[in-house]
Amino acid sequence: MAKLKFGRHTRALKSQRQDRKRHQRNIAVKTKIRTIAKKVELAVRQGKPEEAKKIFLQAMKTLDKAANKKIIPKSRASRKKSRLAKKISALEAKK
Repeated sequence: MAKLKFGRHTRALKSQRQDRKRHQRNIAVKTKIRTIAKKVELAVRQGKPEEAKKIFLQAMKTLDKAANKKIIPKSRASRKKSRLAKKISALEAKK
């Protein structure tokens, strides 16, 4: 073990390392959520309901996983799913 500076506890250093790892993991999941939501919206704008539905199923899975792991609040996941579903159903109503 490396020599510690005065006032630094090994458990505090380990906690910092764990926090950094969790932070990086959480950022990756949040980025994935934003990316997949944009893909759904792009498919809706292009008028491709089948593609939008397929991507929406992936988005639901990603949002549910993030909410269960408490990366995002459950209400936020629910709100995002609802808004994406609303856009897809509006697209289907047009056709």
